[in-house]
Amino acid sequence: MSNFTLPLNLAPNESSPEWMNKADNAWQLVAATMVGLQSVPGLIILYGGAVKKKWAVNSAFMALYAFACVLVCWVCWGYRLSFGEKFIPVWGQVNVALNQEYLLGPAFSGAFPVSTMVFFQFVFAAITLILIAGALLGRMNFYAWMLFVPLWLTFSYTFVAFSIWSLEGWLALKGIIDYSGGYVIHLSSGVAGFTAAYWVGPRLTKDRERFPPNNIILMLAGAGLLWMGWTGFNGGDPYSVSTDASLAVLNTHICAATSLLTWLFLDIIFFRKASVIGAVQGMITGLVCITPAAGVVEGWAAIIMGICSGSIPWFTMMVVHKRSELLQRVDDTMAVFHTHAIAGCLGGILTGLFAKPSLCNLFYAKYAHYVGLFYGFREGRVHAGFRQIGIQLLGILFVVVVNVVVTSLVCLLVQLIFPLRMSDEDMEVGDDAIHGEEAYAIWGDGEKLDAASY
Repeated sequence: MSNFTLPLNLAPNESSPEWMNKADNAWQLVAATMVGLQSVPGLIILYGGAVKKKWAVNSAFMALYAFACVLVCWVCWGYRLSFGEKFIPVWGQVNVALNQEYLLGPAFSGAFPVSTMVFFQFVFAAITLILIAGALLGRMNFYAWMLFVPLWLTFSYTFVAFSIWSLEGWLALKGIIDYSGGYVIHLSSGVAGFTAAYWVGPRLTKDRERFPPNNIILMLAGAGLLWMGWTGFNGGDPYSVSTDASLAVLNTHICAATSLLTWLFLDIIFFRKASVIGAVQGMITGLVCITPAAGVVEGWAAIIMGICSGSIPWFTMMVVHKRSELLQRVDDTMAVFHTHAIAGCLGGILTGLFAKPSLCNLFYAKYAHYVGLFYGFREGRVHAGFRQIGIQLLGILFVVVVNVVVTSLVCLLVQLIFPLRMSDEDMEVGDDAIHGEEAYAIWGDGEKLDAASY
């Protein structure tokens, strides 16, 4: 028999009020945890394995710091700026999300408490900053990164999140479709990462020319956590244990697998090598591309999106990048511009083509308000289909402009306090110079032998 007793001031039914759906709440907490695991430890070990040995600690630590910093900022002001009462069309009112009365009340879906919603949305905000870090690995001053994270979260992420995801956001009211963050997370992180990489400057020339992963198996483990964690990433966004959630999960994995295979085949055809790094990039572009559409498209559309996401970002990375002076000038370490910005744009546009009205109704509860162009032609609602494409393109333009402008301003502000780029001397040494620690502490490598120990 349990010794647990309820506090004297809490009635037996108050911990599970009638408005709360226990199954929905449980799934939302599980989904949030899965998304959190994509960052900690997923991207921590992916970054730690994908960089040169001398950058393993710094790269992993940038991700770990961002995760912790975002959480504190999120509950103090970030959540209410993103999902609170409207202040202006792109921003909520400044307020904390720590009041018990507020946290225990129903979230806007009405099926689980606000505290669950705060946690679920936090892991999305955190992974966005960690994805930005991917563009800056191997040269950004860690102290500059410490200041960049809260500033960018406050003045860029919250603007886009409120505009697209808040019920009062201006793009949400226009009818943009961003099921789970193709715009808010991936397009934002890709553009912001590329912009920040421009301001921070490049790695050492020898690091740009040769930057082999120090542990591909470790990188694959991180990639696996990222892939499987996407079950919660897209499956949690209906905010209920629903058929739409199940469809979103299945479409997510279909698109990712198709994209991985497409990228792999292109590598084999043109380079005569089956690259595991290329396969991981194809997996990521597939996951990013399906994210704005996951629960509002059919399975055949998910396959088409996978083919597109495995080929178009491949082309921009392998062909366009090598011929573009601008792209060559900016040192984007993990190619987040291609894997997130290009794939995010692609996903947003394809969503505008393939969004099925009846599936949109499952998610938005507004039948015929969201019509993909393909179904516009099919159902004789061509104007509605073209309108949807127009809104998707408007969303891309908004996200790009906000992130280029705000990221540039944040970098310029941070630069007044800390240098954005490490010194060349520190970049020569890496982790040991910056943190006094190394990823692989093998005797004779970065450590002096103490003769007195014999």
